[in-house]
Amino acid sequence: MKTLRHWLLALCGSLALLSANAHAAETAICYNCPPEWADWAGEIRALHAATGITVPFDNKNSGQAIAQLIAERASPVADVVYLGIGSAFEAEKQGVITPFKPVGWDKIPAQLKDPKGYWFTIHSGTLGFFVNKAALGGKPVPQSWADLLKPEYKGMVGYLDPSSAFVGYAGAVAVNLAMGGTLDNFGPAIHYFQQLKKNDPIVPKQTAYARVLSGEIPILIDYDFNAYRAEYKDHADVAFVIPREGTITMPYVMALVKNGPHPPVGKKVLDFVLSPKGQAIWADAFLRPVMPGAMSAKAAARFLPASDYARAKPVDYQKMGAVEQAFARQYLAQVH
Repeated sequence: MKTLRHWLLALCGSLALLSANAHAAETAICYNCPPEWADWAGEIRALHAATGITVPFDNKNSGQAIAQLIAERASPVADVVYLGIGSAFEAEKQGVITPFKPVGWDKIPAQLKDPKGYWFTIHSGTLGFFVNKAALGGKPVPQSWADLLKPEYKGMVGYLDPSSAFVGYAGAVAVNLAMGGTLDNFGPAIHYFQQLKKNDPIVPKQTAYARVLSGEIPILIDYDFNAYRAEYKDHADVAFVIPREGTITMPYVMALVKNGPHPPVGKKVLDFVLSPKGQAIWADAFLRPVMPGAMSAKAAARFLPASDYARAKPVDYQKMGAVEQAFARQYLAQVH
């Protein structure tokens, strides 16, 4: 009897250890999931509460994430990656992501997902000006791309490095189209950034949300969701402006990393970000969730009027992704 008792105790201990190890293994590495961007902090907390999966914060931008995936191709570290849609085409081209169709795949509009499942949109944002009104020193809130070139805003304008961060590249595409350029001709954007350089812009490589709130960057070319978060969550004296000349709306996507260390866990993460709970968090963070009906009336009411959003122009996302590296080289050679 004693022997049986010892055997049962040993078995229970072994099962407990296996369970603990299994729980400890429920970690997924996501490249480019920064807590200050798009409320990734809230999404990751909700993911952990719902699934037990831990996802460490990661402050890479899209370009840095792809570079890291390429460097680690022989022995991947990440399980999933979050990217601007243009960068997703590059990731597919480089062979660092692999097809996976998460729960809810069929509800995603065709133009917002890769038909084979290499990537899919989770939410989108519209480019404009994220303005700390208190930091303007009494100057008017700029209303156009042309306004940012005025001497009165010298040293006040920021934009993320378009040769590295996808939001920076998206801003370059937006201003290029607004100034009459095309995806085959970035001359207007290059000229614009050359002119803006005379105004001593601030050009960070990483998300700069906190620097706008502090007033260090009074005007940032950024997405609507960051400005709305600052206004409604952090109660800052800020505004979001869709420039008079026009702008673009950009999807952000996720993908499963090819040969990642924990594919089953990575797939659970991707399922969650498209789930009703995951999509509601994006909506409450003022992003436009990809799933229909995920945005509450309260969240929708906090956006600028539809007449302002009518100035957001369509863009060929695949072509945009295909010419991103060429633009980056041109920017570095002629502006940086």
